[in-house]
Amino acid sequence: MNLKSPTMALLPSLMFAGSMAAQPPEEVLSAAAKPKKLEEIVVTGNPLKTDDVVAPVTSLSGADLVLKRGATLGDTLDGIAGVSNASFGPNAGRPVIRGLDGDRIRVLSNSGATFDASSVSFDHNTAIDPLAIERVEVLRGPAALLYGGGAIGGVVNVIDNRIPKEAISGAGGAIEMRVGGPERERGSAGLLEAGNGSIALHADGFDRTTGNYRVPRDAGRGDRIANSASNSKGGALGASWTFAGGHLGLSRAEYRSNYGTVAEPDVKIDMKQSRTTLEGEMTGLGQALESLSARIGQTDYQHVELEGSEVGTRFTNKGNDFRLEARHSPLGPAAGLVGVQAESFTFAALGEEAFVPATRSRNQAVFLYEEITPGPWKISVGARAESNRVTSAGEAASGIARFGSSSEKVFRLLSASAGVLFKLDAGASLTASMSHSQRGPAFYELFADGPHVATAAYELGDRSLQREKSNALDAGVQWKWGPSGKSNARIGVFMNRFDNYIALRRSGILRDAQGRAGVIDCGDGTSLESGCGARVLPEFRYQGVKAGLSGFELEARLRLVDRPHTLDWEVKADYTRAQDRTNNEPLPRIAPLRLNQALIYSNGPWSLRTDVDYSARQGRVPGNDLGGATPAHTLVHAALSYTTQLPGASLLAFLKFNNIGDRLAYNASSIDTVRLLAPLPGRGIKAGVQLNF
Repeated sequence: MNLKSPTMALLPSLMFAGSMAAQPPEEVLSAAAKPKKLEEIVVTGNPLKTDDVVAPVTSLSGADLVLKRGATLGDTLDGIAGVSNASFGPNAGRPVIRGLDGDRIRVLSNSGATFDASSVSFDHNTAIDPLAIERVEVLRGPAALLYGGGAIGGVVNVIDNRIPKEAISGAGGAIEMRVGGPERERGSAGLLEAGNGSIALHADGFDRTTGNYRVPRDAGRGDRIANSASNSKGGALGASWTFAGGHLGLSRAEYRSNYGTVAEPDVKIDMKQSRTTLEGEMTGLGQALESLSARIGQTDYQHVELEGSEVGTRFTNKGNDFRLEARHSPLGPAAGLVGVQAESFTFAALGEEAFVPATRSRNQAVFLYEEITPGPWKISVGARAESNRVTSAGEAASGIARFGSSSEKVFRLLSASAGVLFKLDAGASLTASMSHSQRGPAFYELFADGPHVATAAYELGDRSLQREKSNALDAGVQWKWGPSGKSNARIGVFMNRFDNYIALRRSGILRDAQGRAGVIDCGDGTSLESGCGARVLPEFRYQGVKAGLSGFELEARLRLVDRPHTLDWEVKADYTRAQDRTNNEPLPRIAPLRLNQALIYSNGPWSLRTDVDYSARQGRVPGNDLGGATPAHTLVHAALSYTTQLPGASLLAFLKFNNIGDRLAYNASSIDTVRLLAPLPGRGIKAGVQLNF
């Protein structure tokens, strides 16, 4: 195999090492698994792709991503400083960044929109499988400047190589099989890439099946969580024409998933998504432009919520997105770019228990980003102007009277930011940034009106909601030291103040599936408050409040022993305090103080990693939180791997040990109606083998 670019050399090792137990020692890694250049350059929040990044960004690739990869995107990123998982059992998990989730966190695929339904409800998983990821970048803090109001709290950018960006000569690939774990996973995956130096081809596919996952017996509901099994499969074909100074490529990806929701014993979600992407880039365009890049995507998403064998509600989301960036030649000390972005999607929920009407959302934006680097300083500034138009079809499209007449809301949004990085010396730097961001209310925040069975809630939007505004400050210090250069640390603090923070709050009202509330005569001697023999749900309303979030993050890795054996100590800690300042109570679903410590030992082909994860008690919850305080817990994990070289290939065998002490633990970031129903997984052992060729 002769894969010339760092990106292409990396991919076979990464794409299907999802359950690799520990980081292999550097001496036995093949060239295909040592993508040093790729890991040094962060794309998200760093459009000029320079070495030093002002914004706090964590990039997971190589062995780090292999170690962190989980069943969902939220599970994969959980434990990164400042990032938790809004899990709805094991099959749905969306990232939470510094206490913010939903449409305040922008989940992207190769910097493009991912149209699904994951932000609409906690039980809807993202249409992204971690097996198909080459790299994940997490930008903590506001990124509305570059990615729109949906990034008011941060960005998760999932990067794959389904459209090859660099030339490939020859052929190569990877296969993997794995089994076990608390969820009794049975998974297989494969990847093949080939090229002649000009035309590059890519194909991948995966299939994963899990059973009802195991929890400690003292959870009080047996040792298996009912209706938590799943099956996911998918794949993609891609091709690129690569040439000096650029590429032009096309890909088609398919994703299918069928999984149970733990809140209801007979409710399953059957999801599918198809995505077509065309993208290209050209450099060296003349004196005025250094590069020009464009991306066009089309997505067709749908899922049905099955109640037994009956279709309860069908969700569809059909969207198109376009992004164009032009990097200009230096203007004196300034380097930068201008860009335009447009997105349009139509969302519909059809069925007796549809809780949102059919809507169309259209966004158009123009943005500017500039950097100057005088001496040890880097100064960045930027601005974005955006138009957000949301149209509801109302009763006409669904026949549901409570959706009312058609309506349209238009929001004009402005965002701006400024940041500075100062290099104290070759290994240390200080960063600080401030930003003003605006987000228009999402379609469901405006127009929701109906029951949602899977989350056991009646959701009610507010058409009078105004744009959400945020002012944020972020500061940090980071440094590297030691003769080997393997020791590093970063400490950061942040503060975010919101005007008209759109919160989903329990109102204390009960409603039935038809929207009736209060004491209503059911005609059979009972009343609505006693059930009327039908489902009665608590009402949740979207309301604008003032809110404040602040906290800190710590990440450090210390090389204790260096060659011939290595021993590293790793520590991560974070804390977010989030307050509803209008109602003088905590915001819901906030992770508590967390501390992770790990020891990583490597000796030749062997590697062993042990982790101790501590989460403090989370007692700062709203007064009407059904789950109440989340108890503290300490979980111990371990991982063992063995790597060897074969003629023209490399082989990895691994064992991963989860929750060795079989401790009962709950996730404070889960919605209160499901938190106690779905504890964190209990003890389990996962094994697998991976072949790169």
